[in-house]
Amino acid sequence: MANGLPNPLLTADAARSLVDSVDAFLFDCDGVIWKGDQLIEGVPETLDLLRKMGKKLVFVTNNSRKSRRQYSKKFRALGLEVTEEEIFTSSFAAAMFLKLNNFSPEKKVYVVGEDGILEELRLAGFECLGGPEDGKKNILLEANFYFEHDKSVGAVIVGLDQYFNYYKMQYASLCIRENPGCLFIATNRDPTGHMTSVQEWPGAGTMVVAVSCSVQKEPIVVGKPSSFLMDFLLKSFNLETSRMCMVGDRLDTDILFGQNTGCKTLLVLSGVTTLPELQDASNTIHPDLYTNSVYDLVGLLQQ
Repeated sequence: MANGLPNPLLTADAARSLVDSVDAFLFDCDGVIWKGDQLIEGVPETLDLLRKMGKKLVFVTNNSRKSRRQYSKKFRALGLEVTEEEIFTSSFAAAMFLKLNNFSPEKKVYVVGEDGILEELRLAGFECLGGPEDGKKNILLEANFYFEHDKSVGAVIVGLDQYFNYYKMQYASLCIRENPGCLFIATNRDPTGHMTSVQEWPGAGTMVVAVSCSVQKEPIVVGKPSSFLMDFLLKSFNLETSRMCMVGDRLDTDILFGQNTGCKTLLVLSGVTTLPELQDASNTIHPDLYTNSVYDLVGLLQQ
C-alpha cells in the first residue's frame, strides 16, 4: 500500500488465485509482449503455460499501424503462434465501428494513419484515401492558395502516423468541418508508446489532439479504454468479463479498459508505467494486482 491506496503486488498465492478465477487473459502488446520488434523476456514460456492450463488468450492492442493479418505475421516472426482471430486492434475496431453503424458505402474514409487502418477498411468494404501516401505531400501557403478536399468523405479516422504532416492535418480538418455529418474517429488517445525497444515515442493521441484542436471537436474513440472493443470481443467469444483478466502496462488505457468492462486487472511494469507513477498520490487508477512482467506468472505458479 502506498499513500493509503492499495496496489497489491502479485504473489504466488495471488497468482494461483487469479489463474483459478479466470478463463481468459487479454494481453496488451506494446510494453507487455514486445517493445518495438524485440520480444520481452519470458513471454513465450508464459503464453505456453497459460495455454496448457486451458486459458483463452486474446491480444488487444491500441497500436493501429498494423492490421490483424500483419500483427499475426509479427507474432509468428517472433516465434509466437497467434491467429488473426485472437487479435483485436484499434485499426480493426475503427473499421468495425463503421460497419456496425451502417456507414454508407457511397461515402469515403480519410485516414490519418498507416497501412493497418487502410487494410482493415478495405477488408470491411470501404473506400479510403490518405494514409502514408499523403505523408509525401506538401503545401505552399501562398496568398491565393485554395486547398481542395473530397466532398464525399464521410468519416475521418486518426491513428498513430509516423508520416503525420500539415497536409494531412488540413485535409482531415476540412472534411470534418465542411462535409455534412462527417464522423471524427480516433483509434486511441495514447500519448506515448514503445515504438522501439529502447525509447518511448509520441503516440496516436498527439495526432488526435492536433486534429481535435483544429476542428474544436472531440472524436469518437474506439480503442482502449473505450468499451467498444470489448463489446465486439464478447460477440466473438463465449466469455464473461468477470472471468477475464486484462494484462497491460498503461493505467489510463489497459487498466481502465479492464475496469470499465468488468475484468480483473494486472499491471506489468515492463512498459510505460513505473512503480513510482503507480504509487503516486495523484494516481486514481489502481489495478487489482501488479508485477514486473508477465514472466513472473511462470515462476510464481511453479512455486
